[in-house]
Amino acid sequence: MQTETNTVEKLTDWKNAPSLTLLKEDLAIAKPSHDTHVAKIREWLDLRNAEGSAKPKSLANRSKVQPKLIRRQAEWRYSALSEPLLSSQKMYNISPATFEDGEAAKQNALVLEWQFRTKINRVNFIDEFVRTCVDEGTAAVRVGWKRETEFVDKRVPIFEFIEIASQEEAAQLEMAVELMQSNPRGFRELPEELQEAANYTKESGIPVTARVTGSTVIKEEKIIKNHPTLDILNYDNLYLDPSCEGDIEKAGFGILSFETSKAELIKDGRYKNLKKVLWNSSSPLMEPDHSSINEEAQEFTDELRKRVVAYEYWGWHDINGDDVLVPIVATWIGNTLIRMEENPYPDRCIPVVLVNYLPVKRSLMGEPDAELLGENQAILGAVTRGTLDLMGRSANGQTGFAKGLLDVVNRRRYNSGQDYEFNPNMPPAQGIHAHKYPEIPQSALTMLTMQNQEAEALSGVKAFSGGLSGTAYGDVAAGIRGMLDAAAKREMAILRRLAKGMEDIGRKIIAMNAVFLSEEETIRVTNEQFIKIHREDLAGNFDIIVDIATAEIDEAKSQDLSFMLQTMGNTMEPSMTNMLLAEIATLKRMPELAEKIQNFVPQPDPMVVKQQELEVAKLQMEVEELQSKAQLNAAKAREITSSADIKDLDFLEQESGAKHLRDMDRMQAQAEGNKELEITKKLLEPDAKGTKYSDVDSAIHYNLQNDAFRNRQ
Repeated sequence: MQTETNTVEKLTDWKNAPSLTLLKEDLAIAKPSHDTHVAKIREWLDLRNAEGSAKPKSLANRSKVQPKLIRRQAEWRYSALSEPLLSSQKMYNISPATFEDGEAAKQNALVLEWQFRTKINRVNFIDEFVRTCVDEGTAAVRVGWKRETEFVDKRVPIFEFIEIASQEEAAQLEMAVELMQSNPRGFRELPEELQEAANYTKESGIPVTARVTGSTVIKEEKIIKNHPTLDILNYDNLYLDPSCEGDIEKAGFGILSFETSKAELIKDGRYKNLKKVLWNSSSPLMEPDHSSINEEAQEFTDELRKRVVAYEYWGWHDINGDDVLVPIVATWIGNTLIRMEENPYPDRCIPVVLVNYLPVKRSLMGEPDAELLGENQAILGAVTRGTLDLMGRSANGQTGFAKGLLDVVNRRRYNSGQDYEFNPNMPPAQGIHAHKYPEIPQSALTMLTMQNQEAEALSGVKAFSGGLSGTAYGDVAAGIRGMLDAAAKREMAILRRLAKGMEDIGRKIIAMNAVFLSEEETIRVTNEQFIKIHREDLAGNFDIIVDIATAEIDEAKSQDLSFMLQTMGNTMEPSMTNMLLAEIATLKRMPELAEKIQNFVPQPDPMVVKQQELEVAKLQMEVEELQSKAQLNAAKAREITSSADIKDLDFLEQESGAKHLRDMDRMQAQAEGNKELEITKKLLEPDAKGTKYSDVDSAIHYNLQNDAFRNRQ
């Protein structure tokens, strides 16, 4: 115990570090429930494979056949559950929880898709994930991070930066700075001097040109691998807190056992006290509770490669003695602690995601279809073996002869195919009996049909031939539709649990990316566009949605959209038509065609365009003609209105006598004017002596005459 305490003190400086004995006590607490569930899983796998406890007993001269009903149902379930997760090119849809997280959501979506496309074998993982759920009832996914680096010697040039002196250098620098933003790949293909000048200009804001003045050798850390990992855990090697009531987030601890070697632990770099490990006493053969990957593999004899079993503990302990539980991780081999530190993952939780096929109330582990179909498979096997024994124990193809029917000579003739003589007292129809298979009882066939139908009703899996029937719900279309809806809902319920597990996995990976990724990751979006992802841009709150859809649901949606197109016909706008066609192509798993339809812009026919232009010009001329007619009509209307007003005014003036008075005044004024004209003429005429009045005199004379005339009046 003293040695153990010293080991812990060397690993950590915690005030209240847990001892190895305490950690092993947690393992002992979880072992009973773990062993109980492991026994159930082994029974389910025996039923699936028709072996072990599910294998029929061997009897002499009896059939040993056992139909694999559970395996048949599982094979139909595998593709139905994996295809919705693999059919879409995009695994996750990430939506921001707040407005500020919008850009971070886009960045995380790019990183996740890039990792599932290049760093994780997506097809292999989904297939193993689905098959584990279907076969064992629960898939335990370990979400981790793999980082491998090495230091290498690199000779780098030493640059001197000089202010730009020519217009040509300024143009090259401007091109390099622009290329740095738009095309990083092309930027890296530029000369190194130009790259350094662009980097210096971007940082300092001073346009410069770079010149190599020498070189030096530096140690550079080269990243070999830096990406998340997803592993499906063996059910035998996972121990969880049994008091969590079915919620792994409430679990106080989780323990994983795994195989490793001294060489792998040294390469990892996180493990200590490796010299104190007893490598020969910790092999998989010495750990009966651990399920080895390759039990029949030849063991290595050298210490570096020899396989050993290590236990990894994830849990919460009061390491500081302040009554606050802190998440920790500890690893031991045998009786030696080789690692103890705080939980390095950003979510501070056990790095395991559990996904149940059929959930069990208040239990971490689920159940497979084998729990439901075990009795049906046993009955089906018993009836099948009975029918096979009935047929196999018959003398099919043999011929029996009644005694005394043929003598020796005629028997030889009969066997050789010649004419023969028989005893007339015993006709051949009665004396010769040809054996054949007995008829299978109808009750046996009925029992087989009943068991298959019940198995399909329990699991919701439709068989290839015949399959589920709607007669149980009434021999009508509504009954058949109800049966199919029930099967589809059962499948969708399972898919939603799988999708929820993938969401939890994606959430953990997003949290790790924000901490463990390099400062900059260049993500390929297309063959020509590259986007630099900065680690600090990945933090935020997001809603993660896994894109799942079954072929039946997609087909139903596409038919509905096709019906909408047929109903609307040519009355729909082209943009709306393209929208519906793109959605149909997406549902048919044709993303390239969907994108082309969405972005399609029809090129107009020149003749049609010219015709439309002429029609527009014609319409404009017609509008102008109508406008001119309207103006003319308005002028005529004004003229008519004015004429009517004049006539009305004239009538009123005549009726009131105003017009007569005005005429009298005009006639009087005319008479006066005439008189004045005559007077003026007289004044301007010379007298008898030929004398003319001057202008002044004429004016005076005219005024005197005019006054005299007015007085007379």
